[in-house]
Amino acid sequence: MSRITPCLWFATEAEEAANFYVSLLPDSKIETVQRSVVDTPSGPEGSVLLVEFTLAGQRYIALNGGAPMNFTHAVSFMIDCRDQAEVDRLWDALLDGGVADQCGWLRDRYGLSWQIVPSILPKLFRGPDRDGARRAMQAMMKMVKLDGDALQRAYNGAGV
Repeated sequence: MSRITPCLWFATEAEEAANFYVSLLPDSKIETVQRSVVDTPSGPEGSVLLVEFTLAGQRYIALNGGAPMNFTHAVSFMIDCRDQAEVDRLWDALLDGGVADQCGWLRDRYGLSWQIVPSILPKLFRGPDRDGARRAMQAMMKMVKLDGDALQRAYNGAGV
């Protein structure tokens, strides 16, 4: 069976970004660093060309392409966080040098978009209380970093 491996284009920061990302999540590591055997638009012979890494069990490639290419919100990575402590830790780490957005989204220092989501959120949206789901959605729409306890309170009708 074929495998899909996302390739992330960086101007020259592929190794730096991959090292940063693998430092954040368990089951993550740098697999290989491939250096260019000739001069390329991404750098001289011997410079980092590709970094293969595993992030939370998923394989990725980070490519130094030379020219900057901008990531957009059209592609983002969602992290399902088991508790608020994990939301807070990942939010703070990824936001360092980045920009916060609404509803748990942020753009990290490399411009990559992330959704930092407490695992309770989809459960609330799928919950049997449709009014509660609406309240949770309305509460989420007012948040920047998501707060799982506040979302649960909104679902229960206690407000945020």
